[in-house]
Amino acid sequence: MTELAQCLEHTLLKPEATVADIIKICEEAKKYQLGGVCVNPCYVALARHLLTGTAVKVITVIGFPLGATYPEVKVLEAKMAAENHADEIDMVMNISAFKTGDYQAVESEIKMVVAAAAPSLVKVIIEAALLTDEEKRRACQLVIAGGAKFVKTSTGFAKSGATVSDVCLIKEEIAGSGLGIKAAGGIRDAATARAMLKAGATRIGTSVGNLIAAEDI
Repeated sequence: MTELAQCLEHTLLKPEATVADIIKICEEAKKYQLGGVCVNPCYVALARHLLTGTAVKVITVIGFPLGATYPEVKVLEAKMAAENHADEIDMVMNISAFKTGDYQAVESEIKMVVAAAAPSLVKVIIEAALLTDEEKRRACQLVIAGGAKFVKTSTGFAKSGATVSDVCLIKEEIAGSGLGIKAAGGIRDAATARAMLKAGATRIGTSVGNLIAAEDI
């Protein structure tokens, strides 16, 4: 296992992903001893079954990819993911409420999800590509106030994904908070992954974790 491999979350969130595809990424994650696999909620139980006895974390998403569903639905998704033994949960914040300026609603929703997900760790996807730098900073403060453990840059479904500049900005804003940073979206080689880590990311979400790990050996 390389240091880089441990930071990689091998991700498959495409709507057309099949059971065979999920089995494949779990096998790849085991082979390269990656940090985790990130799958849609319906595959959490399968991934947990396949990865039991390994150090590979099972990660899932809620409110994905728009973040615009009811808070109660996100809470139920988080609760069910935790019950199915997801190690970590990546929630999409309510981007519409945030852009409207209803920061209290965003913070409250994060708190609700964090409580429902326990003991699973919660990351909050802020979808940085849709935010100004000032908004990215405000979003980070809401993640801190909401009690989540990570800020995640992107869903990978927006107009662009992680950038080094966004990771640097997030690192500066969350300094001293104890939060981690997950860079995701468009990271497809070891050089880019390492650039994100150097900028301050502690996790990397990528659909080609196996290829990056193989490249790094």
